[in-house]
Amino acid sequence: MTTLQVTADGQLTLQQELLRHLGVLSGGKVEAEQLPNGGVVIRATRKKRNVRELFGLLKDKGISLSLEEIEENTRKGWA
Repeated sequence: MTTLQVTADGQLTLQQELLRHLGVLSGGKVEAEQLPNGGVVIRATRKKRNVRELFGLLKDKGISLSLEEIEENTRKGWA
């Protein structure tokens, strides 16, 4: 567990270890959700994409996958 210190302005700074864990880069954003028990959940904000944007996404990076590889990766992602 990581302890964070609150500044006089009421701000927190997330340490690099936490930012790496969240996958947040410099300039990235996080969202905070207030829980009923008084806790807070912090997670990386993910850009919502349209399905049409995903077609050809890997092609632009020079990555080529077979249909079987795509299906396997999709299964793993939903698990």
